[in-house]
Amino acid sequence: MKVAIAGAGKLGFKVASALAGGDYSITIIDIKESVLDKISQQLDVMTVKADARKVSVLQDVGISGFDYLIASTGTDEINILVASFAKKLGCRHVLARVRDPEHMNQFDFIRDATGIDLIINPDMAITAEIYKYLAEKYTLSHGIFTTDKASLIKFPAANLPKIGGHSIPEVRKLFPDFLVLALSRNGKVIIPHGDSMIEHDDLVYMLGEKKAIQEFSKKIHINKKNRGLKKVMIIGGGKTGFYLAKRLADFGAAVTVVETNLERCHYLATHLSNVLILHSDGTDLSLLEEENLDEMDAFITATGYDEENLLLALTAKHHGVPDVISKVSHENYKELTEDMGVDMVLNPLDISAGTILRYIQGSNRIISSVLIQGQAELLEIIVNSKMNLTHAPIKDLDLSDSILIASIHRGNQLIIPDGKTKIHLNDRVILLCLLSSIGDVEKLLKPRGLIRG
Repeated sequence: MKVAIAGAGKLGFKVASALAGGDYSITIIDIKESVLDKISQQLDVMTVKADARKVSVLQDVGISGFDYLIASTGTDEINILVASFAKKLGCRHVLARVRDPEHMNQFDFIRDATGIDLIINPDMAITAEIYKYLAEKYTLSHGIFTTDKASLIKFPAANLPKIGGHSIPEVRKLFPDFLVLALSRNGKVIIPHGDSMIEHDDLVYMLGEKKAIQEFSKKIHINKKNRGLKKVMIIGGGKTGFYLAKRLADFGAAVTVVETNLERCHYLATHLSNVLILHSDGTDLSLLEEENLDEMDAFITATGYDEENLLLALTAKHHGVPDVISKVSHENYKELTEDMGVDMVLNPLDISAGTILRYIQGSNRIISSVLIQGQAELLEIIVNSKMNLTHAPIKDLDLSDSILIASIHRGNQLIIPDGKTKIHLNDRVILLCLLSSIGDVEKLLKPRGLIRG
């Protein structure tokens, strides 16, 4: 399968890295030779130093014979143009990253006029995950994923005291029909393995047979009254802040947006209803205290600077805000965020790359998927003879720590697997993978003949 990527930035590189583990021939087009040289040293891909906006360039690379083109330059208009040209020249599927709210307001027209198959908007994707997290919590919705006989629920470990302080094998002995699929600890999603311990403050994701999970849910969910999501403060009025403020205001929350750029404040004030816009520096603690930071139900940091987002998130935590959510783009801050105790940390790069890969993998490989706190993805696949999942016990599949096989549907049977379980052809398998390691899934799905030693 042939894939072209226009734009060798962070998103283009991450997608190329993930696809490089599968059955793909990848061509990357960019105008910066230094960037392409660096990619060539790390990945087995073809690089082309050229301007992808030129029809002649797309023709020279043979775009009519490509299955996919991903336009991921830093400019919306260029991405729309390149994707449109590629589609007109015969590329089967074209995807474009588009971030401007004005473009998203006319998405249907853009799609119809250009033939773009999928528009990826990182800010809207992050907004959807934050909204889902807050709305689910304050509307007391616990079931997040159900397919055939399997269901997945989440609950605070404190609601089931006997699992706190115990290892995963110990919990499996207590609940042999269930599987602890993931833990959320201080804002970080963890896929547990071996002797991983459940801590009392963890949020636990548990999978099992549908009816058993429903009965289990009645026992561990404490139906206490929520005072509701009444007050939310968002630091940063960029694209994420804009989308999120609109959705939360529509939800009924009193939303305050703090933005340093005066011109941007004017834009927000004219395009948002029932949202308080403050022209100020979000790092001004006295301002935050004047605006009753201590009374906020949720505090979201969405500036363009990771360091500022983390500092402000830590400040909010120290002021006792129940839900603190932060947008963080750099992988290097992962361990730091766990130590800080932030409730939810989202990486727009991981979410965007995951969206692109799921589209490329298609329904013939991935039946369905759902994100967990914007950091991990639950996937359901049908196993075929080309996948590296069969003929050996799970413990011998050489799975990375970023992947966990959660359940197997075989006929009318639901199997909660252990290390000795073997996967058969045509099994429906549910697996969990961290978005930061999405390339590991490709290694499982690629044809056996392409395995490299």
